[in-house]
Amino acid sequence: MKQNIVHIALVVKDYDEALDFYVNKLKFELIEDTYQPEQDKRWVVVSPPNSNGVTLLLARASKPEQLDFIGNQAGGRVFLFLNTDDFWRDYNRMVADGIKFIREPQEQDYGTVAVFEDLYGNLWDLLHLNPDHPMAKRTAR
Repeated sequence: MKQNIVHIALVVKDYDEALDFYVNKLKFELIEDTYQPEQDKRWVVVSPPNSNGVTLLLARASKPEQLDFIGNQAGGRVFLFLNTDDFWRDYNRMVADGIKFIREPQEQDYGTVAVFEDLYGNLWDLLHLNPDHPMAKRTAR
């Protein structure tokens, strides 16, 4: 049996401001932006550049109870992990583009890591896994 997680829904306040952040600041690729009139919503999918893995579905909060989860989808923990092939290239570009890092880069046994916030305050790891780390071997497939 083979299965894959295809999308992770990320609750956002506004499609266009989220797209601006993910496409223009994080340099993600816009995969799809389709209006669904029957539900009065958009199907907005983004992905890190040259990625063939999981994508983010930017899902606008459509009910009052969903508003509380914008920026806090993981209860204050790191929510998403962005692995890169060149940590310092991406870290320096992100800092120059105004992305807020709340934990400075550190060398760990598994690789180099720093924590940043997205436009709503969700926490992300920017990381470069050491080649011998089990997850690095999985992502290289």
